[in-house]
Amino acid sequence: MSGPSAVLAASPAAAWDWLIEPFQLGFMIRALWVSAFVGLVCAVLSCYVTLKGWSLMGDAVSHAVVPGVVVAYALGLPFAVGAFIFGFGATVAIGYVKSKTRLKEDAVIGVIFTGFFAFGLVLATKIPSNIDLFHILFGNVLGISHQDIMQTLIAGIATLAIILLRRKDLLLFCFDPNHAKAIGLNTQLMYYTLLSVLALTIVTALQTAGIVLVVAMLVTPGATAYLLSDRFDNMLMISVATSVLSCFFGTYLSYHLDASTGGCIVVLMTLFFVAAMVFAPKHGIFSQHFQSTENQFTRPTENQPTENQ
Repeated sequence: MSGPSAVLAASPAAAWDWLIEPFQLGFMIRALWVSAFVGLVCAVLSCYVTLKGWSLMGDAVSHAVVPGVVVAYALGLPFAVGAFIFGFGATVAIGYVKSKTRLKEDAVIGVIFTGFFAFGLVLATKIPSNIDLFHILFGNVLGISHQDIMQTLIAGIATLAIILLRRKDLLLFCFDPNHAKAIGLNTQLMYYTLLSVLALTIVTALQTAGIVLVVAMLVTPGATAYLLSDRFDNMLMISVATSVLSCFFGTYLSYHLDASTGGCIVVLMTLFFVAAMVFAPKHGIFSQHFQSTENQFTRPTENQPTENQ
């Protein structure tokens, strides 16, 4: 017997020491609260992304920030600046190409984000720097620096502030853009506001999950909450709860498992989603199965007499 099982079987004191070990390390404490904060920011925007159906847009922006990160590091600028400029630039490019060609949005997104991502890979291999491409792709919250923490906090707080200030307008825009336009709301401004917030959120989550997994943090919490509630306020609370718990315990487990932190976080989020998909009281697979079975037995057939006959 070896590993965690051996520690837990040794003695209660040894098991307790093993459990609290991560909380005695400075870098783990930083990683835990930064991950929880990132989970909060992603969860709030995730509800809007889910309602708007922008999961593919989130994937596009997350990949498009790669050249911005490389250029920022090469010029000695904060990575958040380069990531936001290129992320937002990609969304503007998507809107421009869509308006000027006959292509559908999904095709335009596929072309633009792969082009930006490929350009970033070329820059990363040609520009001399100490950038670790693996950390860009998969995150490195355990080794996050104080400077990166400040950038994450600034981007995250800015994201939450914008959403709080324009909460009702963004919600109406995501639910029914035609109605929003009919009552005088500037839908074009809402479109670019939501894109800006999306780019800021990706900058916030970059160090935690990396380019590849950040889209899961933007989609999964909102999708899980959407299965569990029909009210937006409840959906928001469920999304935040599942996301923060996944980020905190995913970071904690990654230490003991010696596994990818971003991977552990997304696996926990996915488990929450699967549980909601199966056991949700109203929209879960079991619930829908029981409802359809009950309807089969209670629905009167054409030849079955009713009480009035």
